Amino acid sequence: MFKFFTGIVLIVALNACNTAIKSDITAGDTYRINLTGNWQVKLDSLDAGEAAQWFAKTLKGQAITLPGTLDDAGIGTADTLTPALNNYVLSNLARKHQYIGKAWYQREITIPENWSGKEINLKLERVLWKSTVFIDNKKVASRESLIGSHDYELGAYLTPGTHSLTVLIDNSDFYPNINVTGDRYPIEVNQEMAHAYTNHTQIKWNGILGEIVLTASDKATIANLQVYSDTKNELLDFVFESTQNSITDFSIEIQKADGSVLFSQPITAPKQDGNLVKITIQKPENIEQWDEFNPVTYKAVLKTEKEQIALEFGYRTVTTADAQLHLNNHRIFLRGNLECVIFPLTGYPPMQEAEWASLYKQAKDYGLNHIRFHSWCPPEAAFAAADKAGMYLQVELPHWSLKVGKDAATTTFLQQEADKILKDYGHHPSFLFFSMGNELEGDFNVLNDLVADLKMKDSRHLYATTSYSFQKPAGLRPELEDQFFITQYTEKGWVRGQGIFNTKAPHFDQDYTATSSHLKIPMISHEIGQYSVYPDLSEIPKYTGVLAPHNFVAVKNDLEQKGLIALASDFTRASGKLAAMLYKEEIERALKTPGFDGFQLLQLQDFPGQGTALVGLLNAFWESKGIISGEEFKTFNSELVPLARFEKAVYEQGETVKVDLEIANFYKELKNQKLLATLKDSKGTLIQETRVENLNLALGNNVDLGILETSVQIDKADVWSLELKLDGTNYVNNWSIWVYPKERVTPAQTIVTTQSFEEATTALKSGKTVFFNPKLEELKGIEGRFVPVFWSPVHFPDQPGTMGLLIDTKNKALTDFPTSTYSQWQWWDLCIQSKSVKLDGLQIKPIVRVIDNFVTNHDLANLFEAKVGDGKLVFSAIDLSTDLKNRPVARQLRNSILNYMASEEFQPKNNLAPKVLTAFKK
Repeated sequence: MFKFFTGIVLIVALNACNTAIKSDITAGDTYRINLTGNWQVKLDSLDAGEAAQWFAKTLKGQAITLPGTLDDAGIGTADTLTPALNNYVLSNLARKHQYIGKAWYQREITIPENWSGKEINLKLERVLWKSTVFIDNKKVASRESLIGSHDYELGAYLTPGTHSLTVLIDNSDFYPNINVTGDRYPIEVNQEMAHAYTNHTQIKWNGILGEIVLTASDKATIANLQVYSDTKNELLDFVFESTQNSITDFSIEIQKADGSVLFSQPITAPKQDGNLVKITIQKPENIEQWDEFNPVTYKAVLKTEKEQIALEFGYRTVTTADAQLHLNNHRIFLRGNLECVIFPLTGYPPMQEAEWASLYKQAKDYGLNHIRFHSWCPPEAAFAAADKAGMYLQVELPHWSLKVGKDAATTTFLQQEADKILKDYGHHPSFLFFSMGNELEGDFNVLNDLVADLKMKDSRHLYATTSYSFQKPAGLRPELEDQFFITQYTEKGWVRGQGIFNTKAPHFDQDYTATSSHLKIPMISHEIGQYSVYPDLSEIPKYTGVLAPHNFVAVKNDLEQKGLIALASDFTRASGKLAAMLYKEEIERALKTPGFDGFQLLQLQDFPGQGTALVGLLNAFWESKGIISGEEFKTFNSELVPLARFEKAVYEQGETVKVDLEIANFYKELKNQKLLATLKDSKGTLIQETRVENLNLALGNNVDLGILETSVQIDKADVWSLELKLDGTNYVNNWSIWVYPKERVTPAQTIVTTQSFEEATTALKSGKTVFFNPKLEELKGIEGRFVPVFWSPVHFPDQPGTMGLLIDTKNKALTDFPTSTYSQWQWWDLCIQSKSVKLDGLQIKPIVRVIDNFVTNHDLANLFEAKVGDGKLVFSAIDLSTDLKNRPVARQLRNSILNYMASEEFQPKNNLAPKVLTAFKK
């Protein structure tokens, strides 16, 4: 367990002795003074104060309430930014008040007489990021930490009576910053300490969060109790520090959450190794294992004659076996999400358990069981709430660097932060994984050495050198000390969908076995998703805190100027539906892979920094955008998911639809189950069904459970619904399959079909009806793309910048082409082989509108109708003319359009000048 305590184990037999103790555990005679409330603050941006006397010599400070920040108090330089579509405004939410530098906080404290001679500790729960404490103008010490409390021993400075307490907080940079720019980061996006110190999500606040408290106690002889579980051998280890050379006559007690005593045992004369004492007991019979389905915690109490200390813990063990993650000797699968300090009302993380409990509940409602804290460590309240919710946490050092090991002071700081994370939070059962940072590059010897040291110090977690790396070969295979491997790409290929979905036609019979099965340790896919959703402008009034949504306002103003504001909510919904569909396939492909151990979404909620990266199906407040409900999302993101493997999204008349049935089960072993698979047409008529009975579902991937098979026999285009359901449960999943006839419509003699600009304009001038489908290479426009903007069009500007389709399903041109109002899989070929033309200012209502990115907001289309002089036109920037024998979707859309154009219903209402049509030509 500890490298310096090898071999000292005392096995204690259990007995029935249960002795009640007080529920308010204290260390000796402890007293508390709560210092939250009214303080004075002075800003010192010029660093004029050499000592705390500066505070007294200058004018009286401003009143401020702590805990809190200068931003909360409206102190600092006021925001004067004007909403505009530029990189600065669109970079992130704007601070309404901002201050970077030193700030002096002061108040009077009164020390009681009965504190005389006691140890006195000052706790400042979270500071960004350096504090210095003065008592009566005398400097005591300084502390640096981004992840935990700043603690000071003040017994030598505080006698009974009144004193001035001054805390100098410096939130400016004091380690080398590495502004990351270049091919991957075209705009400046982050610094050495990443989300722990940034204005992209959390702000660079100045203040104190959480507890601000003085405590007094007699000198302690026991401290730092830690509990270690061994669920395989059913043992519990208790390790603590003692200042006595030998310790006798003490006891260990385990309490349930309600305070009742579960186990109590006196201990006599344990062995010690220096100041460390370790006791191992057999697991009490009625202690339950902690996991996502049974998040039960206990309190360990260590008592001597005069003292007692306590610690919350959960009985659980996280390990690896056969390159798979195991919790309590059972396989688990991580359904994860990132948390990047996104709290847009405050700009800093909640310090109260209830707020974290609410966040975890929403995550659980969407089927998640895992949260990765990207390049930061959350406060105590986040761990405590996760313990109760059964949420699996990955913690990271405040670290996102491309020059690991270059600066010795930074390395030392990170080593100290890592030790503090283990000491302060290591006992929490929810704390399963510990990574040294995000996408690190540099000296991996430094990272391996750090992980090796931490593994020896604390075996309660699994460790990784980095959460992916673009540095080769580090990002392609695990490091020597890695116990789990987070990646998006191995030396054998992609393990996430961004590299696949836009380059390969939709297929649902593949997984990532070929690119991941060679790995010898568990693998988790890195930051899957990142599909940009159009800004939800209805969010703007929600920003009532310290941050202003100038980025959202800038988009709103631009849409108003361009006459597109009425479409804003449709843009959000349509782009969001496309993103949700892609997330579904991302997740299902991971669940289908036997060697996979989980994924980490980027992400379920919006990321308002790094170029306004609105990649969430929820907004930055963890609220629904109305795109997909938690119930819908859980159909493919849950502890048990029915899965289907089939070849493609589109089938033709006479082809065979063959579906292989399977179930990913990461819940528990289930006996005698029944799986029902049905295939229905758009009217709900049953086409085919398969029933599989007497299923015994093991943990993991249950494959080859059965087959649903049928021949496509249709006389018109339709969309079928495939559903898999585990009978008698809520576990159900579904997919759409599009079916088309093989016939190709011959255009009516009254319709001119052409790919020539000259022929189209001549025919229109003659008053003819024209289906104009210009060759893509002759057409001005934005290259077609199925997958929406990756991450952010500001952050990554050199990418095709569209965000899916908005389809007018009421237009009769689509009568024979079943579709929803947004992109679905059957549009893949059409999008890939298309361009989007700009209709800016033309007052044309497209049949198929292409949603532009929110930076440029062009009025885009790839299919529209119009009157051109006396002629009538359908213009398609989708290739509906070439290789139609092998492109059934293009053929069917063309058929539907031509049938419409031949009907009396084809009466375009919008007018288009002939010169506009020719302006589309290169």
